[in-house]
Amino acid sequence: MTDFSNTIAVCPGTYDPVTEGHLDIIRRSARLFGKVVVGVVKASPRKETLFSTEDRVEFLRQSLGEEIPVDAFDTLLVDFARKWHARALVKGLRAISDFEYEFQMAQLNRKLAPDIETVYLMASPEYSFLSSSGVKEIAKYGGNVDDLVPAVVAGRLAAFFQ
Repeated sequence: MTDFSNTIAVCPGTYDPVTEGHLDIIRRSARLFGKVVVGVVKASPRKETLFSTEDRVEFLRQSLGEEIPVDAFDTLLVDFARKWHARALVKGLRAISDFEYEFQMAQLNRKLAPDIETVYLMASPEYSFLSSSGVKEIAKYGGNVDDLVPAVVAGRLAAFFQ
């Protein structure tokens, strides 16, 4: 078995907002790798964010504590990984639909940085249905998201959609 205790990994995402599923992937990654850095995408080309970059970073910091660094970026993911001397990118997969997009991104990242591996962790069963967009929709219509997101996020969503 390979020892990853000296390997730095990056868990990238928009985290708009961070969910319990995201936190599960990050925490499981931290058990596998020597150091995990959470990379928050400042502006996604795929979607507009509800929360500011600063809010998203703060939600993660409050949820994860001091052991796992959180940093925002607006560069190529592989350049962000190099900044942190990371050798792995960790992504969570919920379903086949996630895989199609992630496979394409992994191949592009491999072309740009063949020395950085992409590693996928399957979502834990209790989070396999969970998405940030689903959480926002539930909150928008007054549903309870308390067990889907950290308390700080649930409070902000409730305030935002009042």
